Amino acid sequence: MATENEPKTIIIGAGIIGLSTAYYLTQSPFTNPKTLTLLDTSPQLFTSASGYAGGFLAKDWFSPSIAELGALSFTLHRELAEQHNGHENWGYSRSTGTSLTSDARMQKGGKKERGLDWLMEGRSRADVSGAHEFYGEEKGPAWLVRREGDELEVVSEGDSTAQVDPRRLCEFLLGEVRRSGVRVRNPVVTKSVVRDEKGIIKGIKVSNENGKPEIIEGRRIVITAGAWSGRVFETLFPDAKKHLGISSLAGHSLVVRSPRWMKEHEGKGCHAVFATDTNGFSPEIFSRIGGEIYIAGLNDASLKPPDVAGNSKPDVRSIERLKSVATQMLGVPGAEDDLEVVREGLCFRPVARGNPILGRIPDDRLSAKGQLRTQGGSLGGVFVAAGG
Repeated sequence: MATENEPKTIIIGAGIIGLSTAYYLTQSPFTNPKTLTLLDTSPQLFTSASGYAGGFLAKDWFSPSIAELGALSFTLHRELAEQHNGHENWGYSRSTGTSLTSDARMQKGGKKERGLDWLMEGRSRADVSGAHEFYGEEKGPAWLVRREGDELEVVSEGDSTAQVDPRRLCEFLLGEVRRSGVRVRNPVVTKSVVRDEKGIIKGIKVSNENGKPEIIEGRRIVITAGAWSGRVFETLFPDAKKHLGISSLAGHSLVVRSPRWMKEHEGKGCHAVFATDTNGFSPEIFSRIGGEIYIAGLNDASLKPPDVAGNSKPDVRSIERLKSVATQMLGVPGAEDDLEVVREGLCFRPVARGNPILGRIPDDRLSAKGQLRTQGGSLGGVFVAAGG
């Protein structure tokens, strides 16, 4: 059983991964929630991927090396929703994944292009197309414009895909960890590791909410700062022999409302549409519980994250491109645009070389003694948050 004297843990990064880490630690009988401190540099939480990601979940869209983690995370997402009315609280819903291919996207020889696993190749999720025809009275969601010659295929079966609103999920987890006794502090900027006379980590020196220096006690450090994890690690351990190898992928997004996706349409579940496109990017469109449709797929690996997540501003031209896609794919052809723009976004997702990073870094690679764990990866954080 947990005691007041157990070592304190500091979790750096209060997005979906950090909150999930804190939440599941509080569910363990071996952890006293009051020994956990969750830190974040942003004055306002969820201003990057945890608030602006798509929220699409899949059970088996993973390469073999991480298939077990993906399946576990999907199961925990479902169980969490069942226990806490996730449908109402954060829009958890079954989703049907589809791939929309137009005649313009053709390989040599006239065959429509299909790529390899998008998770392995870094390509569009549209390229995961299965061989299942989309039978039924409805040829896809009512909010999607269909054109002659296009092809819509199912890329998910049964209950293997789902949808959430990541911002609402984060808000739920934040409330749960606070109620359990976890200290959540922001904006707090980490400065350096503090060691005792034996060289063992005993805390972190920070600039606190008032801009004053402070030492936060903790012998265990977990870095869950997403695209900022590498920066945090280098700040705390400048002499370490290990480098995390985490970069970022910037992504613009748009959230709209459509009269063809309202509460009365939600009974059959959400849809995810992964479209091929000849205009430079492959749109990804997700309908979500609450009358919202999320549009993304316009990514930029050259755009670097700001020092603080909330300081990023969407590029006007990128947003206009997404609006054009929304009108083309969600509007009524020949009629006045009836879509309402709810939110414009820019987020930075962590990308690791190889597989997602999840594990302890040995003391001899840190030039310090203590316990450091890192979590980051090449997948969306919402995908694997529960399992990670």
